[in-house]
Amino acid sequence: MQPYEWIETLHQLRAQQRGCVLITVLNEHGSVPRDRGSKMIVTADQQFFTIGGGHLEFQCVEMARAMLTQRRELPHCEQFSLGARLGQCCGGATTILFEPLPVNQPQIAVFGAGHVGQALIRLLNTLPCHIQWIDERAALLANAPEGVAVCHSDDPAAYVARLPADSYFVVMTHHHPLDLAICEAILRRDDYRYAGVIGSQTKRQRFEYRLSGKGFSPQQLARLRCPIGLPEVKGKLPAEIAVAVAAEIIAVYQRTANAGMGG
Repeated sequence: MQPYEWIETLHQLRAQQRGCVLITVLNEHGSVPRDRGSKMIVTADQQFFTIGGGHLEFQCVEMARAMLTQRRELPHCEQFSLGARLGQCCGGATTILFEPLPVNQPQIAVFGAGHVGQALIRLLNTLPCHIQWIDERAALLANAPEGVAVCHSDDPAAYVARLPADSYFVVMTHHHPLDLAICEAILRRDDYRYAGVIGSQTKRQRFEYRLSGKGFSPQQLARLRCPIGLPEVKGKLPAEIAVAVAAEIIAVYQRTANAGMGG
């Protein structure tokens, strides 16, 4: 890492509206992988630079991602004994500073890159939010707008667990069973801000029947929006559906922000 290269990385992540944790080696005693002042940056799905690898780095990455998931904002210091605690052969001790740098903007995960998904992504990308776009088909994600984080995943439902608390989930894949699996994963979290799935009232009834059979209560199922989007916005064109969905997300976000201000 070049001197102060980490500052440029933080600037890029901030421009992309991506939260991260800055990890710094504050002090060291004896033999340690990296000297005082070494830095690493960890996001929900990436890491930049290194504090030496091995079990120390692995555990620090896990702790940083837990801080992001829990939306912790206060710095935290942790001392590691590399021999006794981590079993590393260098055997020294080091103190690590974790500095969370969260992004206080809506975190929106869009599952599905079909025509409606593409129209919605282009619209959401004009708003002050952080977007993650998930699909099994890598080719459909190739033309994602700048600033949108893409994830080609063979198991989109498993990706739900990687999103932070209070996320907004939009489900519009090409396969109803996959929609159902993603919805189940979202409902099991029970810490989301918004969850909507594209479909008709008939689809909602089918999903409610199957999800209730998996133990979800009527109160939990009532939080799931289907049909999705503000009902006042009519139309079946991809752009019209995208406008309805984006308007509903904006309404939820503004209502939440006003509640936070006591409005």
